[in-house]
Amino acid sequence: MMERVRSNPRATVLIVGGGINGLSTLRELALQGVDVTLVEKNDYCSGASAASSHMIHGGIRYLENGEFRLVRESLLERNRLLASAPHYVKPLKTTMPIFSLFSGVLSAPLKLLFHRGGKPKERGALLIKIGLLLYDTFGRNAGTMPRHQFLGRKRSLEELPAMNPAVKFTAHYFDAAIENPERLAVDLLRDALLQGEHVRALNYIQASGATDQGIVLTDTRTGDETLFEADLVINAAGPWTDLTNRALGLSTKYLGGTKGSHIVLDNPELFQACDNREIFFENSDGRIVLMYPLVGRVLLGTTDIPLDNPDDAECTEEEVDYFFDLASHVFPNISLDRSQIVYRYSGVRPLPAAGDVSPGVVSRDYRIVSDQLETGQRVLSLIGGKWTTFRALGEHLANDALATLKLRRSVSTVGLPIGGGKDFPTDHASRSRWIEAHRGKLSRERAGELLARYGTIAEGLLEILSGDGDDALRHVPGFSTQEVTWLLEGEHVVTLADVIFRRTLLGFTGVVSDEGVQELATVIAPHAGWSVTDIAREVASIRLEQAA
Repeated sequence: MMERVRSNPRATVLIVGGGINGLSTLRELALQGVDVTLVEKNDYCSGASAASSHMIHGGIRYLENGEFRLVRESLLERNRLLASAPHYVKPLKTTMPIFSLFSGVLSAPLKLLFHRGGKPKERGALLIKIGLLLYDTFGRNAGTMPRHQFLGRKRSLEELPAMNPAVKFTAHYFDAAIENPERLAVDLLRDALLQGEHVRALNYIQASGATDQGIVLTDTRTGDETLFEADLVINAAGPWTDLTNRALGLSTKYLGGTKGSHIVLDNPELFQACDNREIFFENSDGRIVLMYPLVGRVLLGTTDIPLDNPDDAECTEEEVDYFFDLASHVFPNISLDRSQIVYRYSGVRPLPAAGDVSPGVVSRDYRIVSDQLETGQRVLSLIGGKWTTFRALGEHLANDALATLKLRRSVSTVGLPIGGGKDFPTDHASRSRWIEAHRGKLSRERAGELLARYGTIAEGLLEILSGDGDDALRHVPGFSTQEVTWLLEGEHVVTLADVIFRRTLLGFTGVVSDEGVQELATVIAPHAGWSVTDIAREVASIRLEQAA
């Protein structure tokens, strides 16, 4: 992998960090014809970007903090993603159970004006109504997104009979969901690399230092090092931004992130109770939990706990108790226990340092700071950012880079389809036509599965499977040897975890057994050059992560 750098150890722009914002910026600059290289110390979208709530949303809570610009931009970008990435981003009905009428009305103005308000309190119906009126105004999407709706107790319990009968109202509105965010990130990477040889991306390569001769790049798996020259460095390392700057010789304290954890449950009763919608709930002390049914599982999240070192993020037993307590308050007669957990994960939000300010009122907006290394290179550091605004953020960061380099933008990404979202069939009739036109020798069911999994880039895979066969793996549901090989050859797979947790939803849903893990490792081994010892190491790393 390092040979790809040594063969040409220079680029106009070096992006450090292969999360969603780094990849978005890579795509933006690639489309402008800029000579750009991205390095990521682990796998793409394996850090903070892998710890999302799988939501594309405006952030109704941010209104209370006065972040109207961010909410407006988030809703605009949500609507754009529904159009440009319809293969992964879908409308999602959201329901908020409400157990109070006036709670929070007095504290909300203090929070809005002074970013304080004492102990957090549950938002009551009146406050939520005001927020949703603003949300409708900002995010109607030319009238295509339904307006919010309020229901009383009787209608609420008719719609969601398992809900706590103490509910007074339910508020219903639409946001959007992203079932497999890591695959959308791969699409951004694919779009960037398709622009030509002026674009490179390397995972498992870290920017570990800086000298007069250039930036030190280190292969994190072998320890191999080389020097790399760049006119401009973009630090998009998320919660690792200050650590990256320190390695490059800059002493910064821009970040003060908070940990957000999630668990994934295999609980059919809870899945059915959610009725194909997100349940967004606040407790009487202002704490929040969301329940989101997807791919046969229920995602529960999230927490907001200050954490200095992003490498220390883990979902604790106390956080599991927190999720169970709040979920049981919404659906009191549904039993939850740890045996139902199929996956748990945690990450640190790259929020700006805010001293002793309560985590709930720290700004979720982003900003870009310019610094200069002793060697004279300019460094643009990204502070903040979230999944929903990745396109706008990448556009902003790329524009700052272009201005620094005295270059001009030539291509806009507003409305530009992302990866398999191009020409994606969005209704049943067009989907049926697409499947029939491209399925070749495969069944309609299998072709439909691949279309849903990859969008319209599945066309190339379907051609391969029609010609080379589609030999189903015995212990990995829905996958074949040829499909896994296609992932290996085109998506920078380095480890077994890359496949299980980031190129597929196998880890998230918990459907891959010990036999499946071993089978996948056996398929990957000849392509990766793994020995028997390497296979055992890769399998052991997966089992360790599953047991965490």
